[in-house]
Amino acid sequence: METFQLKRASDVNQALDLAKTAAGGQNGSSVRFLAGGTTLLDLMKLGVEQPAQVIDIHRLPLAEVEKIATGGVKIGATVRNSDLANHPLIKTHYPVLSEALLSGASAQLRNMATTGGNLLQRTRCVYFRDPETPCNKREPGSGCSAIDGFNRNLAILGTSDHCIATNPSDMSVAMTALEATIHTVGEQGTRSIAIDDFFLLPGSTPERETTLNPGELITHVTLPAPVPRARSTYLKLRDRASYEFALASAAVVVAVSAGRIDYIRIAMGGVGVKPWRAKEAEAVLQGRTPDAAAFQAAAEAALQSARPQSQNGYKVELAKRCIQHALKLATQNA
Repeated sequence: METFQLKRASDVNQALDLAKTAAGGQNGSSVRFLAGGTTLLDLMKLGVEQPAQVIDIHRLPLAEVEKIATGGVKIGATVRNSDLANHPLIKTHYPVLSEALLSGASAQLRNMATTGGNLLQRTRCVYFRDPETPCNKREPGSGCSAIDGFNRNLAILGTSDHCIATNPSDMSVAMTALEATIHTVGEQGTRSIAIDDFFLLPGSTPERETTLNPGELITHVTLPAPVPRARSTYLKLRDRASYEFALASAAVVVAVSAGRIDYIRIAMGGVGVKPWRAKEAEAVLQGRTPDAAAFQAAAEAALQSARPQSQNGYKVELAKRCIQHALKLATQNA
């Protein structure tokens, strides 16, 4: 681990000021915010992350979950994953989010990991985490070792010739299906960013994973009011039953009226370079009877643009089956 400065912020404005002035006025380019540290500290130990300054924000007043005037919910950036998963508002009105959180990591990690940190956690691609191997995400222009190397666990949707790394977050998949909005503050003021716009495709710049600017801080996430009569589920398929990242997952939020689907949102994990909104599948299902034929058609649509690599072609069929089963579970007795 490289030497770095650690400073503690007592409020949001101080955190932003520290980020702005750190490292010789580099506008936050070599600064990282620290809350739970479950990802950042690992990457610093590996030499992947080498910030000149780390700003501790875990004491900032951003740890509340509360109902808002629109009927939705506001989730502070430093809310712990375990607290969010077990919060009555989330368990009652957004169970898909609770299920996703409880399917991830271990109880000990969930007790430390935060909402903002979960949104920003980085890929588990073995080449990204190994500074001795070429990786465009870690060192732009060096190449992607995964394309011709070990890629069994990597992405089949949204990839480019520069990167095929998979987004690892379960929470972000559920939040994508719930159409969350991410709220930030930075040198240019405050921003509200739809979660599907927050994450970027790798294209030719895989080192840039989100729309966050240097020194910009996530303050909270909002979820819209629950959809009337909606049911939901989060289904995660993985190599082992616990403490494992998804090979394929699906978050489904669906409402059925008079025997037909009148609201449907689907997001996938484990298969995309970012939490993957399956809009093609949603279009297939809108207004359809929730049956096996409709679910199969939706799954086919969701994976039509898949680009499997040498070792992860199995994910195409796995993801299709995951979507179909998640839809079946969500619409049972609807």
